Amino acid sequence: MRSNSSLKAAAAAGSLLLVAACGLMEDSDSSSSGLNPPDIEMQSELGDTEGAVNLIAWAGYVEDGSTDPKVDWVSGFEKKTGCQVHTKVAASSDEMVKLMKTGRYDAVSASGDASLRLIASGDAAPVNTDLVPNYEDVFFGLKRQPWNSVDDQPYGIPHGRGANLLMYNTRKVSPAPNSWSAVFEDSSKYKGKVTAYDSPIYIADAALYLRETQPGLDIKNPYALDQDQFDAAVDLLKRQNRDVGEYWSDYLKEVSAFKSGDSVVGTTWQVIANLTESEGAEVEAVLPLEGATGWSDTWMLSAQAEHPNCAYKWMDWIISPKVNAEVAEYYGEAPSNIKACQETSDPAFCDNFHATDENYWKKVAFWTTPIEQCLDGRTNVNCVPYAKWVEAWTEIKG
Repeated sequence: MRSNSSLKAAAAAGSLLLVAACGLMEDSDSSSSGLNPPDIEMQSELGDTEGAVNLIAWAGYVEDGSTDPKVDWVSGFEKKTGCQVHTKVAASSDEMVKLMKTGRYDAVSASGDASLRLIASGDAAPVNTDLVPNYEDVFFGLKRQPWNSVDDQPYGIPHGRGANLLMYNTRKVSPAPNSWSAVFEDSSKYKGKVTAYDSPIYIADAALYLRETQPGLDIKNPYALDQDQFDAAVDLLKRQNRDVGEYWSDYLKEVSAFKSGDSVVGTTWQVIANLTESEGAEVEAVLPLEGATGWSDTWMLSAQAEHPNCAYKWMDWIISPKVNAEVAEYYGEAPSNIKACQETSDPAFCDNFHATDENYWKKVAFWTTPIEQCLDGRTNVNCVPYAKWVEAWTEIKG
């Protein structure tokens, strides 16, 4: 029987061979166009650290041992840099945007439904990736993407990524679904036991489904919707609303709902599916035929950062191989640094989370803030901006 360490070494070697074969470390060029952010000077070099850094983060991203003594990647950073970490945990992307506007924070772990808002408003500064040595080892599929860059200029450092999957109770949902039709066209079969993610960005899930099932709408990008396309997605979600028992944003509540049987089918994350199954619920999670939306979080620097040098040090630390592996395993996401796959305690972790499988991620439409300038390149029509998505979400939920 092979030891854990030898299994990890073999898995890491396989991952690195895959990287070499598929060019996963090559740079990409698909950054957002049509956005004209304020002209903010990019930092050219690092100076002395300021002794502190103020962060806004998702729960589980900045752990100092207070939640679990065994989970601590903050203390090592503080000891190495002298930068004392102060963290504000945010519950939503909207809260992150509001907090960044106060100017009291140096960096934020923004998801794609917040990042372009921060760039457009001038609250986020362009990032000099030369000052972040570990950026070199970030998967190319996360570099210079529409949700974290503008006109080839990065506005952040990729942290990790995940897909929004379809989870179902294997005893209650039959046959096993492989399409989002299970929660849209067939939702009445599970009336009151359908669940969906509680956010305006969920409108993109409906748009993605319509992109594949109603080609006449000509949807190219689920985050770039003209009024007719947007109205079709909203109408689909209003019909679905009649069958939704609960919209979730707290993943522990979704775990509980699937364990109790209150929910039997709906959107999920891989970490939720793993936890739900580990607690005895009979569930499966799949990437449907139509593909899926997903999230890629980015550490963004405040344009008003009081401690920019400590913030740069943090961004490099959080994507360093060992720390990035620890965060990915604790939170349940694919790491951003390919070398993190050599550091995970579970040798199969990167395979389970598809970390090196770029073909898998090509099926995922990552959250991107909708703006009036259509992100799909159209110039003859305006697209519906995020503020209108927020208004529509209130109407959808009634």
